[in-house]
Amino acid sequence: MNKLELQKCILGPVMTNCYFLKNKETGELLIVDPADQPQTIFEKIKEMQARPAGILLTHGHYDHILAVEDVKKEYHIPVYASAMEEETLEKPMVNLSAFQGRACSLKADVLLNDLEVFEAAGFSIQVIYTPGHTAGSCCYYLKEEGVLFSGDMLFYGSVGRTDFPGGSTADIVKSLHRLLESLPEETEVYPGHDISTTIGYEKRYNPFV
Repeated sequence: MNKLELQKCILGPVMTNCYFLKNKETGELLIVDPADQPQTIFEKIKEMQARPAGILLTHGHYDHILAVEDVKKEYHIPVYASAMEEETLEKPMVNLSAFQGRACSLKADVLLNDLEVFEAAGFSIQVIYTPGHTAGSCCYYLKEEGVLFSGDMLFYGSVGRTDFPGGSTADIVKSLHRLLESLPEETEVYPGHDISTTIGYEKRYNPFV
Protein backbone atom coordinates (compact mmCIF):
# COMPACT_ATOMS: atom_id res chain seq x y z
CA MET A 1 0.00 0.00 0.00
CA ASN A 2 2.99 2.28 -0.48
CA LYS A 3 1.34 4.80 -2.77
CA LEU A 4 -2.29 4.00 -1.93
CA GLU A 5 -4.30 6.08 0.51
CA LEU A 6 -7.58 4.21 0.98
CA GLN A 7 -10.68 5.67 2.59
CA LYS A 8 -14.38 4.86 2.46
CA CYS A 9 -17.83 6.26 3.06
CA ILE A 10 -20.83 4.10 3.92
CA LEU A 11 -23.67 5.40 1.78
CA GLY A 12 -27.24 4.79 0.73
CA PRO A 13 -30.22 2.77 1.91
CA VAL A 14 -28.35 -0.51 2.49
CA MET A 15 -25.04 0.78 3.90
CA THR A 16 -22.89 0.35 0.81
CA ASN A 17 -19.12 0.82 1.00
CA CYS A 18 -17.91 3.48 -1.43
CA TYR A 19 -14.10 3.42 -1.61
CA PHE A 20 -11.71 6.25 -2.43
CA LEU A 21 -8.29 5.24 -3.78
CA LYS A 22 -5.85 8.13 -3.77
CA ASN A 23 -2.43 7.87 -5.39
CA LYS A 24 -0.22 9.66 -2.87
CA GLU A 25 2.40 10.28 -5.55
CA THR A 26 0.15 11.96 -8.12
CA GLY A 27 -2.86 13.13 -6.12
CA GLU A 28 -5.19 11.30 -8.52
CA LEU A 29 -8.14 9.37 -7.15
CA LEU A 30 -10.46 6.53 -8.14
CA ILE A 31 -13.95 6.04 -6.73
CA VAL A 32 -15.20 2.46 -6.37
CA ASP A 33 -19.00 2.10 -6.44
CA PRO A 34 -20.44 5.62 -5.87
CA ALA A 35 -23.46 4.30 -4.07
CA ASP A 36 -25.53 7.39 -3.27
CA GLN A 37 -25.33 10.83 -1.65
CA PRO A 38 -23.14 12.62 -4.21
CA GLN A 39 -22.62 15.64 -1.95
CA THR A 40 -21.00 13.41 0.66
CA ILE A 41 -18.72 12.02 -2.05
CA PHE A 42 -17.74 15.52 -3.18
CA GLU A 43 -16.92 16.48 0.40
CA LYS A 44 -14.78 13.38 0.93
CA ILE A 45 -12.80 14.08 -2.24
CA LYS A 46 -12.23 17.67 -1.15
CA GLU A 47 -11.16 16.51 2.30
CA MET A 48 -8.65 14.08 0.71
CA GLN A 49 -7.32 16.90 -1.52
CA ALA A 50 -7.47 14.57 -4.50
CA ARG A 51 -8.10 14.86 -8.23
CA PRO A 52 -10.69 12.32 -9.45
CA ALA A 53 -9.61 10.26 -12.45
CA GLY A 54 -12.24 7.52 -12.78
CA ILE A 55 -15.14 5.50 -11.38
CA LEU A 56 -14.84 1.72 -10.99
CA LEU A 57 -18.07 -0.31 -10.80
CA THR A 58 -17.95 -3.81 -9.39
CA HIS A 59 -21.51 -4.47 -10.61
CA GLY A 60 -24.66 -2.64 -11.60
CA HIS A 61 -27.07 -2.94 -8.68
CA TYR A 62 -28.82 0.29 -7.70
CA ASP A 63 -27.15 0.51 -4.29
CA HIS A 64 -23.74 0.81 -5.98
CA ILE A 65 -24.56 3.22 -8.84
CA LEU A 66 -27.07 5.87 -7.78
CA ALA A 67 -24.47 8.66 -7.53
CA VAL A 68 -22.52 7.71 -10.68
CA GLU A 69 -24.06 10.27 -13.03
CA ASP A 70 -23.63 13.16 -10.58
CA VAL A 71 -20.00 12.24 -9.85
CA LYS A 72 -19.19 11.74 -13.52
CA LYS A 73 -20.74 15.12 -14.38
CA GLU A 74 -18.97 16.93 -11.56
CA TYR A 75 -15.48 15.71 -12.46
CA HIS A 76 -15.77 14.72 -16.14
CA ILE A 77 -14.28 11.28 -15.52
CA PRO A 78 -14.84 7.88 -17.18
CA VAL A 79 -16.83 4.98 -15.76
CA TYR A 80 -15.24 1.52 -15.89
CA ALA A 81 -17.26 -1.71 -15.69
CA SER A 82 -17.23 -5.34 -16.77
CA ALA A 83 -18.27 -5.84 -20.39
CA MET A 84 -20.62 -8.58 -19.15
CA GLU A 85 -22.54 -6.11 -16.95
CA GLU A 86 -24.01 -3.89 -19.67
CA GLU A 87 -27.56 -5.20 -19.31
CA THR A 88 -27.58 -4.82 -15.52
CA LEU A 89 -26.35 -1.23 -15.76
CA GLU A 90 -28.81 -0.25 -18.47
CA LYS A 91 -32.04 -1.91 -17.31
CA PRO A 92 -33.73 -0.56 -14.15
CA MET A 93 -35.64 -3.83 -13.69
CA VAL A 94 -32.37 -5.77 -13.66
CA ASN A 95 -30.35 -3.35 -11.53
CA LEU A 96 -33.33 -3.15 -9.14
CA SER A 97 -33.53 0.65 -9.17
CA ALA A 98 -37.04 0.39 -10.66
CA PHE A 99 -38.20 -1.11 -7.37
CA GLN A 100 -36.72 1.78 -5.35
CA GLY A 101 -38.61 4.55 -7.13
CA ARG A 102 -35.29 5.83 -8.51
CA ALA A 103 -35.02 4.21 -11.95
CA CYS A 104 -31.40 4.37 -13.06
CA SER A 105 -29.85 3.47 -16.42
CA LEU A 106 -26.12 3.78 -17.08
CA LYS A 107 -23.62 3.16 -19.83
CA ALA A 108 -19.98 2.60 -18.89
CA ASP A 109 -17.36 4.52 -20.85
CA VAL A 110 -14.83 1.69 -20.65
CA LEU A 111 -15.95 -1.95 -20.84
CA LEU A 112 -13.38 -4.35 -19.45
CA ASN A 113 -12.65 -7.97 -20.29
CA ASP A 114 -11.74 -10.78 -17.92
CA LEU A 115 -8.14 -10.54 -16.63
CA GLU A 116 -7.59 -7.29 -18.53
CA VAL A 117 -5.01 -5.04 -16.90
CA PHE A 118 -5.45 -1.29 -17.26
CA GLU A 119 -3.88 1.85 -15.85
CA ALA A 120 -5.91 4.46 -13.97
CA ALA A 121 -4.80 7.16 -11.54
CA GLY A 122 -1.28 5.76 -11.73
CA PHE A 123 -2.39 2.31 -10.52
CA SER A 124 -2.13 -0.95 -12.44
CA ILE A 125 -5.49 -2.71 -12.03
CA GLN A 126 -6.60 -6.16 -13.10
CA VAL A 127 -10.25 -7.00 -13.71
CA ILE A 128 -11.35 -10.46 -12.58
CA TYR A 129 -14.77 -11.66 -13.70
CA THR A 130 -16.66 -13.10 -10.75
CA PRO A 131 -20.24 -13.80 -11.86
CA GLY A 132 -22.82 -15.12 -9.44
CA HIS A 133 -24.23 -12.08 -7.63
CA THR A 134 -24.98 -10.59 -11.05
CA ALA A 135 -24.18 -11.92 -14.50
CA GLY A 136 -21.22 -9.57 -14.93
CA SER A 137 -19.93 -8.93 -11.42
CA CYS A 138 -16.21 -8.29 -11.29
CA CYS A 139 -13.44 -7.59 -8.80
CA TYR A 140 -10.59 -5.12 -9.13
CA TYR A 141 -7.16 -6.38 -8.08
CA LEU A 142 -4.29 -3.98 -7.42
CA LYS A 143 -1.41 -6.43 -7.19
CA GLU A 144 1.27 -3.91 -6.24
CA GLU A 145 -0.86 -2.59 -3.38
CA GLY A 146 -2.08 -6.04 -2.33
CA VAL A 147 -5.77 -5.15 -2.35
CA LEU A 148 -8.92 -6.52 -3.99
CA PHE A 149 -12.27 -4.75 -4.28
CA SER A 150 -14.83 -7.54 -4.36
CA GLY A 151 -18.16 -5.73 -4.59
CA ASP A 152 -21.00 -8.01 -3.46
CA MET A 153 -19.37 -11.22 -4.64
CA LEU A 154 -17.21 -11.93 -1.58
CA PHE A 155 -17.88 -10.76 1.98
CA TYR A 156 -16.24 -11.45 5.32
CA GLY A 157 -17.13 -15.10 5.89
CA SER A 158 -19.76 -15.15 3.18
CA VAL A 159 -20.72 -14.48 -0.44
CA GLY A 160 -23.36 -12.30 -2.06
CA ARG A 161 -27.00 -13.09 -2.66
CA THR A 162 -27.81 -15.02 -5.83
CA ASP A 163 -31.59 -14.61 -5.99
CA PHE A 164 -31.56 -11.42 -8.08
CA PRO A 165 -31.76 -11.29 -11.91
CA GLY A 166 -28.62 -12.84 -13.39
CA GLY A 167 -27.62 -14.43 -10.08
CA SER A 168 -26.34 -18.01 -9.79
CA THR A 169 -25.24 -19.94 -6.71
CA ALA A 170 -23.15 -22.31 -8.83
CA ASP A 171 -21.41 -19.38 -10.49
CA ILE A 172 -20.66 -17.53 -7.26
CA VAL A 173 -19.09 -20.63 -5.72
CA LYS A 174 -16.92 -21.04 -8.84
CA SER A 175 -15.97 -17.36 -8.62
CA LEU A 176 -15.05 -17.74 -4.96
CA HIS A 177 -12.79 -20.70 -5.69
CA ARG A 178 -11.19 -18.85 -8.58
CA LEU A 179 -10.25 -15.91 -6.34
CA LEU A 180 -9.04 -18.00 -3.43
CA GLU A 181 -6.89 -20.21 -5.67
CA SER A 182 -5.30 -17.42 -7.67
CA LEU A 183 -4.57 -14.60 -5.21
CA PRO A 184 -1.98 -14.38 -2.40
CA GLU A 185 -3.32 -15.14 1.06
CA GLU A 186 -2.22 -11.73 2.39
CA THR A 187 -4.40 -9.88 -0.14
CA GLU A 188 -6.71 -7.47 1.67
CA VAL A 189 -10.31 -7.79 0.45
CA TYR A 190 -12.60 -4.76 0.55
CA PRO A 191 -16.25 -5.77 -0.06
CA GLY A 192 -19.32 -3.77 -1.02
CA HIS A 193 -20.81 -4.08 2.47
CA ASP A 194 -19.56 -4.76 5.98
CA ILE A 195 -15.92 -5.16 7.04
CA SER A 196 -12.76 -6.08 5.17
CA THR A 197 -11.16 -9.52 5.19
CA THR A 198 -8.23 -11.34 3.58
CA ILE A 199 -7.93 -14.10 1.01
CA GLY A 200 -6.18 -16.27 3.61
CA TYR A 201 -9.00 -15.88 6.14
CA GLU A 202 -11.63 -16.74 3.54
CA LYS A 203 -9.68 -19.82 2.44
CA ARG A 204 -9.84 -21.14 5.96
CA TYR A 205 -13.22 -19.99 7.23
CA ASN A 206 -15.61 -19.14 4.39
CA PRO A 207 -18.38 -21.77 4.55
CA PHE A 208 -18.89 -21.62 0.77
CA VAL A 209 -15.39 -22.96 0.00
